[in-house]
Amino acid sequence: MINLQNIVGPEQDICSEEELYYQGGDGVAFCEKTNSFQMDMGATLSFETYFNLFNLGRWKSGCELSDLSFEIVGRGRFHLKIILNKPGATAATVLEKKLTLALNQTQLFNLSDVAQHEETGLLHLELQALDAKAVFLRGRFVSSTRVTQLPQLAISITTFLREIEVQKTVQRLERFLEHFEFAKNIQVQVVDNGHTVQIPPSDQTAVYLNRNLGGAGGFSRGLLEAEAAGSTHCLFMDDDATFHMENIVRTYAFLALAKDSSTALAGAMINTTNKWAMWENGAYFDGACSPLHSGTDLRSRLEVAQMELFPDQDHKTLYGGWWFFAFPIREVKHYPFPFFVRGDDVGFSLANDFRIFTLNGVVSFQEDFSEKESPLTLYLDLRNHLMHHLVFDDLARNRFGFSKIILHFLARSLLRFHYSSARAQLLACRDILQGPGFFDDHLDMTLRRAQIKELSRDEDWQAPSQVDQFEHPGVFSRLPERVLFYLGLLTLNGHIIPFWSSLAGQRRVGIQDRGTIPQAFGYQKIIYFNAAETKGYTVAQSKLRFVRIAWQTSKVLMRFFQRYRGLKASYRSDYGRMTSKHYWQKVLQKS
Repeated sequence: MINLQNIVGPEQDICSEEELYYQGGDGVAFCEKTNSFQMDMGATLSFETYFNLFNLGRWKSGCELSDLSFEIVGRGRFHLKIILNKPGATAATVLEKKLTLALNQTQLFNLSDVAQHEETGLLHLELQALDAKAVFLRGRFVSSTRVTQLPQLAISITTFLREIEVQKTVQRLERFLEHFEFAKNIQVQVVDNGHTVQIPPSDQTAVYLNRNLGGAGGFSRGLLEAEAAGSTHCLFMDDDATFHMENIVRTYAFLALAKDSSTALAGAMINTTNKWAMWENGAYFDGACSPLHSGTDLRSRLEVAQMELFPDQDHKTLYGGWWFFAFPIREVKHYPFPFFVRGDDVGFSLANDFRIFTLNGVVSFQEDFSEKESPLTLYLDLRNHLMHHLVFDDLARNRFGFSKIILHFLARSLLRFHYSSARAQLLACRDILQGPGFFDDHLDMTLRRAQIKELSRDEDWQAPSQVDQFEHPGVFSRLPERVLFYLGLLTLNGHIIPFWSSLAGQRRVGIQDRGTIPQAFGYQKIIYFNAAETKGYTVAQSKLRFVRIAWQTSKVLMRFFQRYRGLKASYRSDYGRMTSKHYWQKVLQKS
């Protein structure tokens, strides 16, 4: 039997949103220490939840699944149901049993008829206690499908000056692997770009000191080491990723049973500000990064079902974020492009012909990206967006379509008075215009990082005591929201209106709205705060800075119009060289 999926409960250090794991009333009590449920007589416990649904359609689409069973361990008498939900159909009970379990007794129920005859649907367990103090200890979906070759999996973590976070992650992985049945087929590797990590090497973990070439260099080193060690698969993971160890269980089983040798698994992402909402369950790239199912309320059975029944393969430009991305090494035709950071994961998926899946419950909890945004990250974002559209056929655009990408990025910064961000984005455009040689010459980004840091001090986070927190509405804030929106667009948020500073107001904006343009409309000064309100900064309208940047933008766009065809040919010609194994062996040899 290979374990496909365990039923998991909340962990206080990861996520305590109970509705993401189980649904029960007052007669159900969960114990995190034993990961078990105590139930009063008559109490009902359902696992029709994001973490504990079994997505039969996803497993059958991606994996060989000749049979399927459900195993339960507990104590007491239960009324057990396994229920199947299919799109457009009433929920059907596919297994119903009354059973009595002695302490730690295991019972196995065959679901092979369902696995063989149903091509889609979501299975879940429902239990009702038939006596007092019944205890549900464990449950899992398993299969005896024959595995022809067990994956040799390298878990590769790239880190830079996050010693505590990566140590915790490695410790959790090593504790988990002590009891995981396929532990001998898994190796943990830490690529230390900062040369500061104090993790003692072990039979399970290796540490590699690496030249700091960002995530692209770190993960390329990890891929080189995994390939040299004879691994068949690699799992890229962030150093600060917070996730249930069940991620590894489901990922390993999915890769082991994969029908297609190109199968890859992209972990979802939930931000730590709202742990009940999906941030990204896979994403596609076309003009911009487009997260799938962002905002899905994971407490809602209906919304979770709609998300899980959505097919993974609907987008040709689907990609997986490197907070958690597992892939087969033999299918790698291109290593990461030397972006330093940002966009390397997008390009890696687009350049290699992986068949990418997502799987419910395989997810990392990450800090809100809105809080990480800065002129530097916006420089990096625009730079990789432009490069992808120059290189990949699926993203090909004419000169006008390409220019729209630049204008979209700059408008977002300028209309929110982030002039330093706009200057950094113009620098990204100029660097792309230099051709692929720019990336060869700026592998470690030392010069650019220093330049952008210097020009963007007015957008640095500051202590609340240094931030003007006073609000006043101004004339325009009293307008209806829809009227204010169109006024903001037509006047470029007051940049073409005289005496705007006398008419417009000042407001505070929380981190959840930091990236949205309409929140700035009708004001001449905006105060932004992070989620915990422990830091903030202020931006204000400047017509002079706006005009200067607009003029510079027009000159940059003209240069793109003139050089577009040759620039595209140049990047396409050099892309293979700069994403080759040999390229990374050469640039990393100084490590």
